[in-house]
Amino acid sequence: VFQGGWITYSNAMKEAHLGVSPQLIAQHGAVSQETVMAMAEGACARSGASLAISVSGVAGPGGGTAEKPVGTVWIGLHDTQLGTRARRFVFPGERDTVRDRAAKTALQLARWLLRGEDAPMIWERAGERTS
Repeated sequence: VFQGGWITYSNAMKEAHLGVSPQLIAQHGAVSQETVMAMAEGACARSGASLAISVSGVAGPGGGTAEKPVGTVWIGLHDTQLGTRARRFVFPGERDTVRDRAAKTALQLARWLLRGEDAPMIWERAGERTS
């Protein structure tokens, strides 16, 4: 059952509504593994849901860097039993295409998780990371 959702485009919204630490964003950036993992964990904690999806990226046309080019998207998932995971994608195309692919990919990853299938992602469980 869908509990709810947040659109947290700004860092201030990520901090205020999902509990993402300003220090974490300052250290790693809004478009990072650490930030999407914190966003997903915060969404579960605040909604009471057992699964949360988070997405942060550079959809373009501007804003890209050498390290995070336009099309870079991090998707995070938090499952209260399995832990938190994240994966980085780089989607080609214009802004609408990047956003569309990010949304569809996030939902597909959640679908795989709910079906007990696994996609290669970075896992964090009890402070231990594996890939």
